[in-house]
Amino acid sequence: MSLKHAILVLLETEPGSGYDLMQQFKQSLGYFWNAKHQQIYLQLKKLNSEKLISFSLEKQTGKPDKKVYGITDLGVKELQQWIASPVKPAKVNDALLVKIYGGHLTSAKNLLDELEQHRLIHDSTLQKLLKIEQLYRQFPDDKQKKYQLPYLTLRRGILGEKAWLAWAEEAKKTIKI
Repeated sequence: MSLKHAILVLLETEPGSGYDLMQQFKQSLGYFWNAKHQQIYLQLKKLNSEKLISFSLEKQTGKPDKKVYGITDLGVKELQQWIASPVKPAKVNDALLVKIYGGHLTSAKNLLDELEQHRLIHDSTLQKLLKIEQLYRQFPDDKQKKYQLPYLTLRRGILGEKAWLAWAEEAKKTIKI
């Protein structure tokens, strides 16, 4: 997957500014696709030049005009072609797993300390995802239906974090001080 398609998916759902897209990455897609501020703005420029998106200027008081981007018909076609094409399974590059694999070269305390730092991050992410799920469950039925596919991605995130935390507990029991 490319950032290009992530942005197109977001803009197909709802038009927005570069700032709006950054917020959406932080609150939703960012749990499974990372993008930095500069990458988003560069990609918006490129998508616009390829006529996959367009923008309108929204006047702001005391600030420069804001560009609000929306997907074009050509952008929808590109997105449909991409969605219809198979994607390769994601590869994992996890430095913590490499450290644990070679953990005999350090102390158990060192491994457990780092494992705990990662556990805290995964637990925090799980709590954020569970809060998003609570919001989804409060939606009326018609809105839940509209967002059922994004909800599936949320569920994958929740289950992934729960699985990581269960693995961490297993790892702690194996790595003893």
